[in-house]
Amino acid sequence: MSAVPLEAVVRAEDERVAAPDVAAPLGARARMFPALTAVYRAQLSRARVARIPLLFVATFQSVGIMILMRGVVDGGSEAHAVVAGSSVLVVAFVALNLLAQYFGQLRGDGGLDHYATLPVPPAAVVLGAAAAYASFTVPGTIVTAVVGCGLFGLPLTHLWVLAAVIPLSGAALAGLGAALGLLAPRPELATLLGQMGMSAALLLGVLPAERMPGFLQYARDLLPSTYGVEALARTFGGDPDWGAVLLDLGVCAAVGVVSLAVATWAYRRAAVR
Repeated sequence: MSAVPLEAVVRAEDERVAAPDVAAPLGARARMFPALTAVYRAQLSRARVARIPLLFVATFQSVGIMILMRGVVDGGSEAHAVVAGSSVLVVAFVALNLLAQYFGQLRGDGGLDHYATLPVPPAAVVLGAAAAYASFTVPGTIVTAVVGCGLFGLPLTHLWVLAAVIPLSGAALAGLGAALGLLAPRPELATLLGQMGMSAALLLGVLPAERMPGFLQYARDLLPSTYGVEALARTFGGDPDWGAVLLDLGVCAAVGVVSLAVATWAYRRAAVR
């Protein structure tokens, strides 16, 4: 029999005991912009088939409201408010109502656990989903605005301002919708809150402010989409006040930053529960 030297056995045992138990290093977290792009593309491809029919519903709904209001409103500032409010209502339907439902269902069925395991910043998840849903509002908003201008005889000259109104209003409303969906304790309640928010956008955004009671005018100032509506409505006049338009867009952008920050906080809060 061959004997193993005692020194070799002791040396091997010492090395095994002394070797530190070092865990394998984790992969680095994804950077913000690449993660945001990946989430945006994934959400866009996922929602493309399911949300396009709803986009048609939102567009037809807004066009139908303008046709009904055509029998009540003849022109002037009231027509400006109806066309601008109906156009932004498409954004509210998708970015507020549908996003609240999506995040409510995601929280209810445990989908947030999947995102929590990914090395993706929470802000990228919220911003990517919000941007994807807001992207679906672009064609419907443009169609609604063009049809509304034709119905009420408004100029199409300054409709390019929609390039700022759509993303800023979409950011503000999408952040609010995501926060409602993430903070609601049940998916059913998230759906209810999203529909109530869209109804508020319909009531306070489409109806001319001059015909509202005083307390509703104050409530209108609290609605994020109001400032997008005001910015678009001001451009229908013969000589738009561009300073006021920029101010409304600036307020809309500030509200969007705050609402998306609240939605990101709500996502972190829901993901760790």
